[in-house]
Amino acid sequence: MSPSTPSAAKTAAKPRAPRRTTKAAAAKSSPADAAEAPAAPARLTLEAAEAVVAAAKAEAQAIGQPMNIAVVDAGGHLVAFARMDGSIFASIDISQRKAYTSAAMKLPTGALKDVTQPGAPLYGLEHSSGGLVTFAGGIPLPGPDGEPVGAIGVSAGTVDQDQQVAEAGVAAWTAA
Repeated sequence: MSPSTPSAAKTAAKPRAPRRTTKAAAAKSSPADAAEAPAAPARLTLEAAEAVVAAAKAEAQAIGQPMNIAVVDAGGHLVAFARMDGSIFASIDISQRKAYTSAAMKLPTGALKDVTQPGAPLYGLEHSSGGLVTFAGGIPLPGPDGEPVGAIGVSAGTVDQDQQVAEAGVAAWTAA
């Protein structure tokens, strides 16, 4: 296929998310790293997604902020969800969209903040795919090869609180 064909042009113009190095990938490069770095699970099961939600709920309780917590698979489909007592119902949708956005873009949602501002290269991105979220609180769940196998999305607190609770969920995932 020549570069002048329409399908080749579309492929060439498609932005790619940067690859992330996981603990599992680092373990392959150094014996010392291998001893201390557990591999992330290769597949997101319901049991694993519920463990991610449980860790996030524990962090939300520790900071005293009820949250809505969503975990999706690599295709952005909901696997597990919790709405804590007292969390605002508007954040049900936001948490699920954060998880979806993170899975679809293979990036933390907070990484999209600057590039989606007026005048930035991806301005207006949040209006695509049924509504993406471009502020923190969504984080990919990396597989052993670094490619995301799902994502967590958290909403109902401040953006910083949402991010903190999502990070607790990811920490439980990578420790599994």
